[in-house]
Amino acid sequence: MLGAMFRAGTPMTPKLNPEGGGHYFIDRDGKAFRHILNFLRLGRLDLPLGYGETALLRAEADFYQIRPLLDALRELEASRGTPAHTAALLHADVDSSPRLVHFSARRGPHHYELSSVQVDTFRANLFCTDPECLGALRARFGVTNEDRAEGGPHFRLEWAPRPAELPEVEYRRLGLQPLWTGAPGEPREVVGTPSFLEEVLRVALEHGFRLDSVFPDPEDLLNSRSLRFVRH
Repeated sequence: MLGAMFRAGTPMTPKLNPEGGGHYFIDRDGKAFRHILNFLRLGRLDLPLGYGETALLRAEADFYQIRPLLDALRELEASRGTPAHTAALLHADVDSSPRLVHFSARRGPHHYELSSVQVDTFRANLFCTDPECLGALRARFGVTNEDRAEGGPHFRLEWAPRPAELPEVEYRRLGLQPLWTGAPGEPREVVGTPSFLEEVLRVALEHGFRLDSVFPDPEDLLNSRSLRFVRH
């Protein structure tokens, strides 16, 4: 990739620094590039003691298509007893829709009053090519039966937190259900998009993924509608 960038007549030429001086700008990790250059100079992988960014360096080596460096990183991880992650994709989509629910509220022994309340229904689609990560997501959201799990590399969730104004009996009658996460002894209710995406983000990072794209607003991560994670 570096050779292609600087080869005459290639359409992949890097950007020339507008300040001049013959400097070129490559939009990649600068600190990791130090180890890329050392490997190309010395022909061997020579990392500082306790270096903990091998996953990042592997992503950079994959971008520059330096196959010998990728092989050296795999050997290093194997010698450390750390299994090398395989490339994988994780995609999480979530959407919500408000629903006005009408119900009869009892105000006295023989007094009923028609009331209404807004119920927010959330629907999420999770797709992951890593079975281990997918299993962790299922476990995190308590998916243990086939009514919520579809099998394969994806599953769907649908939930609607119960508003305090809506009686429990009416909530059950409407066929609504909450979504819980956390350890069995410490469950936490997922009340909206931010708490759902926060759990997805935790699981993704635990399994070596990095955030690749956010839709629609990259500046508002936990209120987004779609997150895409990749692992090289």
